Amino acid sequence: MEQEHYIKRLPQAEVMDLRKIITVEEQQVSSLTLVQRSSLAMTLISLDKGSSIGGHSSPGDAMVNMLSGEAQITIADKPYTVHAGETIILPANIPHALYATEAFQMLLIVVKPEKKELRHVEKGSRA
Repeated sequence: MEQEHYIKRLPQAEVMDLRKIITVEEQQVSSLTLVQRSSLAMTLISLDKGSSIGGHSSPGDAMVNMLSGEAQITIADKPYTVHAGETIILPANIPHALYATEAFQMLLIVVKPEKKELRHVEKGSRA
């Protein structure tokens, strides 16, 4: 029986360099989705120098782990310079944008709130 893998597109039980999985393409933004669930997403992303991801927000906290290069990441109009080996958290529901001051690769992990299950409790019953 084959075991289910929850992280897709990556080898299991193998040491790897994520920078070799998502390459930088000339004048492009590239991405590879590893996990996509209602409360969790993991994506490898690369941007060539001068490329950008425009302003947007997410319903979850986003952790950007820079694998290579350098980016200017703007959170609520405040710029941050993030280098290879550094990490920054983009807070939920706050606008942010990314600009590649150097070509870069990153691992993006977004953690969203769990969807609350609706429970119907009838009058007079004990929950």
